[in-house]
This record gives sequence, structure tokens and C-alpha cells, in this order.
Amino acid sequence: MTTYASSGVNIELGDASSRIMYEAAKATWANRKGLLGEVVSPKDDFSGVRVIDVSGLPEGSVMCMGFDGVGTKVELAERMQNHSTAAFDLFAMVCDDAVVCGGEPVLVGSILDVKSLGTSGEGHLDFMRQLAEGYISAAAAARVAVINGEIAELGARISGYGDFNYNWGAAVIWFARKDRLFTGAEIRPGDSVISLREKGFRSNGLSLLRKIMKDNYGDDWHTKELPASAITDGSGGSHLLGDLALVPSTIYAAAVCDMFGGFAGEPKLTVHGVAHITGGGIPGKLGRVLRRANLGANLNALFPPCDLMAHAIEIGKVDKDEAYRSWNMGNGMLVIVPQGEEQKALSVAAAHGIEAKICGEITEEKEIKIG
Repeated sequence: MTTYASSGVNIELGDASSRIMYEAAKATWANRKGLLGEVVSPKDDFSGVRVIDVSGLPEGSVMCMGFDGVGTKVELAERMQNHSTAAFDLFAMVCDDAVVCGGEPVLVGSILDVKSLGTSGEGHLDFMRQLAEGYISAAAAARVAVINGEIAELGARISGYGDFNYNWGAAVIWFARKDRLFTGAEIRPGDSVISLREKGFRSNGLSLLRKIMKDNYGDDWHTKELPASAITDGSGGSHLLGDLALVPSTIYAAAVCDMFGGFAGEPKLTVHGVAHITGGGIPGKLGRVLRRANLGANLNALFPPCDLMAHAIEIGKVDKDEAYRSWNMGNGMLVIVPQGEEQKALSVAAAHGIEAKICGEITEEKEIKIG
């Protein structure tokens, strides 16, 4: 007898997966309790109506949406059979882009396209629980609520490493006050640039990393260890290449919102601009911010790249310019502040458990110099 399950779609496992992700989403609603974007759900059901309270918004309130996904970093999760951190990469890509504009991320919705949830028994529900675990933790770090999520089994349309393959994309809704939006006009020569440290690859440049690792270590590169000579952090944690490549993205959104005040908070300091260092690296992302101001930057004290990134540069013979265009090189976000505000920015970052330092200054010369 031909059934939907025999074609690769298991309705029972789909319902169970939806319930898992709904319960995870529900656990995030407390992140916006009493704030703009508080979730109102008259019916406790994953198929029920969920709305947000936006009553009483002040004059000058604006909102927008952003979209992004985990990208090919999913393959690293598949290789390591560890999906508990994928949500950090997903939320970082959408939420940290919002603060670049001067917005506060409030709500996230996602779409999870999987090859198959399995054909019998528990199927891949253990991996779904891992995704849900990360969903809750990442939403707390970003201080957002998950309003909904879709799961679809697409069979051969999705492929990857191993048996559980997926693509994961998301949308974020962010709110801002017009007078807090960053336009570039606020930036001045002599402003200081604060770097917020990133200890992994975020969700960018993974295709280059995978090529270098495969060329040097073979198809099962993720099971090999980083050579002792390349280890500098002294953390004592896992040195498997796969684990190091899978290090989850740091989510900066809540810290940066606390700096400039977000939508309705009290600013803790003056912020003139923000660059999220993703695809295109520092030259691309900071360059985009500074083009609006017709200025440049001298960055002479950036954080160094993580050990695996430095090792990839060495064995892959990646030149400096290519490395800084492809990867964050240890610097996941740059915050531009006027002189005298630096210590306040460092203190806010520290309160969020984020390592930060003054890494340079804005210059009248339009070039971005990395020393």
C-alpha cells in the first residue's frame, strides 16, 4: 500500500517535531514580557493564533524586517551530529544585522526545510530536540521571542552529510525610533572603534574553510585534531577540527541595544555606527558604513583570529587581504563611539560576557587600514 510515509513524509513525526519547536518557541516568549513585542496567545496550541502587543507606540516609531539563514554551516552540525548550536548562528545572522541600522530585534520566525524526519519510531526527533534546545538559548541571548516556525520535509530537494539534512532560514522583525537610526552622518574623524570579539567563524566563509580542510585532511577532516603547534587558547576544550569549526556565533544584539538604548531603553553611551562583520569581512562591512560618512579607519589593535582560522590561513596559503574579506578574523562586530565613551562601551560588553577592546579610530583618509 502506498502511503505518504512511504514517499518520505511522516505526518506523525512531523506533528511531533512541530510540537517540540512550538514548546521551544513558547519558552522564548518570556524574553519580551512587559516589553514591545510581548506575545499574546489566546489558545495554547502550536496551530493557534499568536499576536504581539504594539499598542501605544510613540510618534516616530518605525519597524522593518530582515532575512537570513545558517547557510552551509549546517553541514558542520551534520558532520558532528550536534545541532544544539545552529540556532545561535541563525539568530546572530538576523538579529545582529538589525542593530547595524539602529533597530532592536523583537520577533523571530523561521522555516526549517528537512530532507526527512525519519520513517519510523522516533525518527530524528533527537536532533529536533537539539535544535529546540538551541532555539531557546539563542533567543534568550538575543532577547527576542520566537513567534512561529514552519517545518517541511522536502525529500531529495535537501541533501548533505549523513541522514539528517536541513536548511534553516529566519526572519526578524525589528523596531526603532527614527531619531536613533544610524545614518552614517553621525560618524566623525577621531571617533574610536570598539571590537567585539568572535571566537569562531560565525556563519560565513565556511565553503573556503571546508575546501582547505578537505584538501589537507581528507573527506573525514572533521574527525581530526588541530595540531598541538596551532593551539594557543589553552582552554583545554575539544580540539577536533569539526568542533572548532562548529563554535556557535556570538550574539551581540542585546549588548549593542543596551549601548544605544534600543527602541525604548535609556542609552548607556553615545553610539555613532555599528558594523556586523559577516560576508565581505571588515573591508566590506565597515567600508559600507563609512562610505556613507565618506571616511576611513585605522585599525591597529584588532583581535586575532581563532586558532582554526589561523591554521586554515597557514595551510591554505590564504593571503591577508583574502582572509579579511572572507572571515571575521576574530572581530564579529565593530562599534563606533565618540572619544570619551570607550570605557562605557567596554563595560556594557563585559556585562553581557562579551570580550571587547578599542581597536582603532576613524580617519579622514577614506582607506581602511588593518595593521
